[in-house]
Amino acid sequence: MEDKVVIRAQIHEKLRYEMRYLTLVVVGFVLSCCWLCLEIRNCPPCILLQQTTTDSYGDAKVPPAENPGLEVVDFNKIGAHHAPARSIPLGSTDPASGYKFQLEMVSEGGAIRKATFSEFDDRDPKKPRPLEIISPVKRADGSEILSMANTDFIFVEQKLEQALDRLHWESFDDKPAPDGTKTVRFEATIKDTNGVPVIKLKKVYKVAVGSYLLHCGITVENCTSSQLKVGFNLAGPVGIGREGVRGDMRKIVGGFRDSQDEITSTRLSIKKLQKAKSIDDRRLRKNNDRFLWAAVVNKYFAAILRPVPDVNAAGAGAGSSPPSAGYCDWVADKTGRFYNPDADTRADTGDETIGLDLKIAPATLAPAGQANNSKTYNFQLYLGPKDKSRFDKNELYRDMGFIQTIDFRTCCCPACIIRPLAFGVLALMKWMYGFVRNYGVVIIILVLLFRLAMHPITKKSQVSMSKFSKLAPKVEEIRKKYANNKTEMNKQMMALYKEQGASPIMGMLPMMVQMPIWIALWSAVSTSIELRGARFLPFWITDLSVPDALYRFSTVVVPLLRWKIDSLNLLPILMGVAFYLQQKLMPSQAAVSASPQAAQQQKMMMIMLPLMFPLVLYKAPSGVNLYIMASTFAGVIEQYVIRKHIREKEQAESQGLVAATSKTGGKVKKKKPKPFYRNM
Repeated sequence: MEDKVVIRAQIHEKLRYEMRYLTLVVVGFVLSCCWLCLEIRNCPPCILLQQTTTDSYGDAKVPPAENPGLEVVDFNKIGAHHAPARSIPLGSTDPASGYKFQLEMVSEGGAIRKATFSEFDDRDPKKPRPLEIISPVKRADGSEILSMANTDFIFVEQKLEQALDRLHWESFDDKPAPDGTKTVRFEATIKDTNGVPVIKLKKVYKVAVGSYLLHCGITVENCTSSQLKVGFNLAGPVGIGREGVRGDMRKIVGGFRDSQDEITSTRLSIKKLQKAKSIDDRRLRKNNDRFLWAAVVNKYFAAILRPVPDVNAAGAGAGSSPPSAGYCDWVADKTGRFYNPDADTRADTGDETIGLDLKIAPATLAPAGQANNSKTYNFQLYLGPKDKSRFDKNELYRDMGFIQTIDFRTCCCPACIIRPLAFGVLALMKWMYGFVRNYGVVIIILVLLFRLAMHPITKKSQVSMSKFSKLAPKVEEIRKKYANNKTEMNKQMMALYKEQGASPIMGMLPMMVQMPIWIALWSAVSTSIELRGARFLPFWITDLSVPDALYRFSTVVVPLLRWKIDSLNLLPILMGVAFYLQQKLMPSQAAVSASPQAAQQQKMMMIMLPLMFPLVLYKAPSGVNLYIMASTFAGVIEQYVIRKHIREKEQAESQGLVAATSKTGGKVKKKKPKPFYRNM
């Protein structure tokens, strides 16, 4: 019994010692945590690397390299410290300075916050300001997404990544060079907690007088004594504004070179990006063609980001080939993105925009002090108008196929037909502007020239339609007679048409011929950068690229249709009058069938068309409406002349006269009696 008591006492004593030891351990741990918190609080702001759960580049998971040099770097505790926040202007918005734009460079991400043109304004009728081509995009937390910001920097083998777009980089602005070139530099260093540098990044931006190109170089340098495999993601241009008054023509465009050395392109519209369900739906790709550039575009302007190939890259700098002939193999992926900052369900409040993302393929950097311990990625960013003449004159723009950023509305016609015709119309308009110096007058002259060129075909069509209306009773008799025999009915009708000289094809031929030309003219006038801000009259139609707006008022939303109207536009109303007159003078097709239903439909069309077109085109650019109105009024005059000719011809035929050939100038002559011997 005494032994049990002694053993029990010993156990209790041992438990008391263990409890004291455990208490000391817990207290020590708490004190250590408090000390660590105080140390972190006293440290400067720092962004820490995060362990990635998946490989950003799709590589198989690789264990950390067993290099002795890695012992000096603790990859579990490294980050980048903030530098003072700073904003630096680069370029100028003063047209007299010679710079095409001004960039607001910021230390956050070493990025471009916004770019503003010096030669183009925002077309505000009351107080026009220099136009911003790219702008920041607001996040939900109030921060901004900026152009050319380094987003994620990735250590591939360590499965670590760090977002650098919210880090303030150290900034330096150099003095302008003698030729006016301006430079801004940014630097960021990733270190461990002991202050040992791991990676150093440098970004250099350059702009030159008279150039729409911005040069950007990003250098990644290995500062450790070990080999590192790293990559990064880059935000391209974001926040491009909407230039189209009616339709949103913003797109992401990718330029490629195929196996035949031809430039091809692919497009992602803002609607397609909005509906995208996966990253594959937002990806720019073109079969196996080689990637050249990616662009964010609207109706008139483009922000084209081109990765510049290395001098020793395949296809670049070899032999007599210019450097622009090469392409970069270090762009792993390129995707578009849709932004809706206020997250409204309809996405129609006006803050919606698009942007571009690039993923740079991982590169292996040698240890510090050795060759190839750093790599520089060069980019060129074109910020300017979508102007064919400018693209054709510049060798780089021409070789890279920047002209692929220009879009035309092809409607039902192939792009291979519309594009050459539209470019031809644009060239003709520019040539005429050299003499007239008013694009409104140029449009009217262009309409008259087109009408004169198409007059012979239009005249034959109208004459054929008139003959069809005269043959209506006979056509109806044939239909009734051969109602049960479709083959014979068609045979008899074609015989009748041939006997009377009426051809169904002639009625359709002018429409078939004119359709591609009309679409090309529409596209050229609608998308021409020259018409942006161009005046027709000083008191009315002061900008051919927007509605004519004879009188402005507070915005009114049309119920159900949700149309927003803020001005009285006179051109569409005049266009409706022209359509009505044209319908009145056009030969009626309802008489061909002699059907009351067809006649009623024809009457409804005469009422609906003059009302429908002004409504549809009410907010169309005034240059387009001026073109349609001038063409319609010219058509009214043309139809009046043609109908007068038809009446004179019918009167001559009723008096026993026949029309002379075109060689006789259209005069009439009496029918000659047949020789008596032919009747024998």
